[in-house]
Order: sequence, then C-alpha cells, then structure tokens
Amino acid sequence: MSPTFRNGITPKLRPLSARKSAILSVLDIGTTKVACLVARLEPVEPSRELAGRTHSCRVLGIGHQRSRGLKGGVVIDLDEAERSIRLAVDAAERMAGVQIESVIVNMTGGRLGSQHFTAQIAINGRGVSDSDLGRVMEAATASSIMPGRSVLHSLPTGYALDGASGVRDPKGMIGDKLGADMHVVSGDTAAARNILLAVERCHLGVEAMVATPYASGLSVLIDDEAEMGVACIDLGGGTTSLSVFAGGALVHADAIAVGGHHVTMDIARGLNARVGDAERIKCLSGSCIDSMSDDREIICVPQVGEDDREAANHVARTQLTRIVKPRVEEILELIRDRLKASGYASEAGRRLVLTGGASQLTGLPELARRIISKQVRIGRPVGVHGLPESAKSPAFAATLGLLVYPQVAGLEHFEAGRASAHLGTGTDGYFSRVGRWLKDSF
Repeated sequence: MSPTFRNGITPKLRPLSARKSAILSVLDIGTTKVACLVARLEPVEPSRELAGRTHSCRVLGIGHQRSRGLKGGVVIDLDEAERSIRLAVDAAERMAGVQIESVIVNMTGGRLGSQHFTAQIAINGRGVSDSDLGRVMEAATASSIMPGRSVLHSLPTGYALDGASGVRDPKGMIGDKLGADMHVVSGDTAAARNILLAVERCHLGVEAMVATPYASGLSVLIDDEAEMGVACIDLGGGTTSLSVFAGGALVHADAIAVGGHHVTMDIARGLNARVGDAERIKCLSGSCIDSMSDDREIICVPQVGEDDREAANHVARTQLTRIVKPRVEEILELIRDRLKASGYASEAGRRLVLTGGASQLTGLPELARRIISKQVRIGRPVGVHGLPESAKSPAFAATLGLLVYPQVAGLEHFEAGRASAHLGTGTDGYFSRVGRWLKDSF
C-alpha cells in the first residue's frame, strides 16, 4: 500500500525525554551509499560546545552498502533501492544484535526548499502562555501546506512582543501582541512517498523524515557557529545540499542535483576509463588546485575495452586536475548563487563548513575560500562514540546527524492531529505500541 501523508506532513517524531535512554535506528539513503546505524542514546549534561544536545550517542551497529536505484537523491528503481536498504539494515542488525522495526530516514532530492511565515495574535496585556505560543505558531503555519509538497520541518526562528523582535522565549512575558516567525522546509510529495515506500517494502516503519542539509548541520556544527551564523555544505555523491544556521536555528535549506559522482563521470569520459577506475583515481589522485609537481606525476589509467591485457594509458596529473577543477567550480558557484538568492548570505557570517564524502577532495577548501567565503573548514561528526574509523569521516555526517535529530525534534511545531508522532526507539513494534496505548489511556 502506498504511504500517505496526513495533511501534507511527513511522519513526525515524538520528542525524546532528556531523562530517558533509548535505542535508535537511522537510515541514510543516498545516491552513492545506503547506511544504517543502531545507537544507544544516554542522557548527559549539556557541554559548552554542544549545549543543545541532551544525550550522548554510542553506535552499537553499522551497515552500509553501495546505493542502487537512486539518482539525485530520488528513487528511480524501487526494487534496486529496496535491495540496498535490506542489505544495509541486515548488516546493522547483525552487528548490534537487535531487530530493527522502524527507522528515521533522510531526504535529499525532491527539490528541497525553504519558506518563511509570520503571524501575530493579541494577548491583551497578560502573560504569554503555552496556548498562546501554540496559537501564534499555528497561525504562522496555516498556509504552509501546498499542493504536491510535503512538510519536513516547521521551526520557529524567533518571536516578537509588542513589536520588539529577537525574543527567544516569550513564555511568561507580558504584552499586548505576540508575533512568531516560522521556517518551513518542504520537498516534493512524490519523491518523499517513494523513499517511504522503498523503506516500508523492507517491512520497516518510518518514524520521521529529516532533510539531509539539516541533519548534516546538526552533526558537524558546534553551538557557537550556529549562533553566530554559518553555512554548511554537504557535498554528496548525487547531490550537494546547503543549510544556513543563524541565531541557533536553521533558517534556510536547499539542494542541487550535482555532486561527487558527476566529477567521477567527467573523469571516466575525459580519460576513457571505467567508472570504477575513475572513482579510484578521483579518491587517490584527484585535486581541484594546481600543483608544481603535477606535470611530473604520472597516473596509470586502465583503458575501457574488451581485452583486459591492453596496455594502460599514462597521463600527467595536471590533465586530471583540468577535468576535476571545472566541475567543482561549477558546484561551488551554483551553491554561492543559491546562497545569495536566499537572502541569507549575510546571516552565514562568512563562515563555511564543508562536509560529505566529496568534501575530502584535495584542494576543495582552498577553492571554496576563493569562490564563496574566506573562512572554511572541513566538518566531521562530533559527539558520537563507538564508531569505526571508516565512519568518522565527513561522508557519514548526514547519517550521524539523524542520531542527533531526536534531541531537537521538540523544537518543531505541527498542528495537533496533522501528523502522527512516533517514539524514536528504532524498535517501535506492535507490542511496544500497544503498551504505549495502555500507558497513555489509563
């Protein structure tokens, strides 16, 4: 049965209690890899750098497979996508020793976009209550549902009291008029439904769907960066996504369907190599900046042909750089233009964090400094323990950000009855749902 969204809202996660531990399962469905993680979340005291996190994450199981059946973050072959998901989930289950019944998934394709809404209500000189906050946020999101689009996130970015903006928490404050600004992230409904369908065909429930740029930012940014203003660029295989944080909140999200795989295909065409060989050459020798020694360094390129014994071609590294650099420049220029068009270039504070698998390309930070911003760093996941060395790289930023998301899910607002809420346990099966119903009802 095709998955449906209630009133245009994707499945939503019930906020995780700051005093309770939980077992969580997440699934990162990307264009080049599918990764599944099982982790235990334990309550901790907030740290200075990660004040927004209420739990520590310890990975119990991990599984990742080459992604098939996706292009640009969108499902194009349901059977192949299902097979990749099954293999990744099975590996994570075996390592963790648990049976996964539900997961938190991400969404990168489907033309992710941001919209901002503002509303104001009268409170007539009394203190702001929880019901007042609910009323003003419902008024701000009343027009957020659009045909063909599904809401992934609905985040309050600020409040105003009697015209004074910049109020973080107006609860209890006295005034006559309360205003709220809401940031809504949405994607194409068809793309979201096909991702959910691929997951549900593996007999897994979906507890929540998270925009990939949001997950990446949660994973690699520290609180001071999110407060001062920063842009986070996740360079994946088939897509490159952008998130902007300011004032401690996500204020913009976007994505383009160009990524590291396009660099690989350019190398394969330019050097007449197999795609697998082109990927290896990119990872080992690829660079997007010129070097004095490039002319002297020779790269062996196995040729495409029926006879594997055919002599390999040898090219100077400078020829490889001439292929890689224009494509990377194109990606960075597209992101720069999207950032300017969003109106949040100033909020980014000239700080840029690069993450994702393709961010490890040699010379990328230097090129980003020239094209986008002077202050650039490579972002790696922070605050997650128990990871193998291979998963501590920027390539797993979005995957690990899905583990952080339940800790901030309570910041989002959705009208009562517009979305179903699930517990972020990763094992939300029939008996646990019955037990929860009995607890809530009696």
